[in-house]
Amino acid sequence: MFYVKNVPNWERALRVVAGVIAAWAGIALLGGLWGLALAASAAGIVASGLFGFCPMCALVSRRLDKAAKQSGGL
Repeated sequence: MFYVKNVPNWERALRVVAGVIAAWAGIALLGGLWGLALAASAAGIVASGLFGFCPMCALVSRRLDKAAKQSGGL
């Protein structure tokens, strides 16, 4: 693996849901250039949720608890 997951499972699910809602809102409600910009940003949020790696969290040295990684829990 090229990266170490730094986002817990509950936050990953939240990022995916929030990203899908933001993409829908950008395309359906805003439209135009601003809507596309919001949808593109939301795609990044969804990707970080799916992969479990957030580059901004890595910049501030965020790490997951080792016990949580081994048990598969939070």
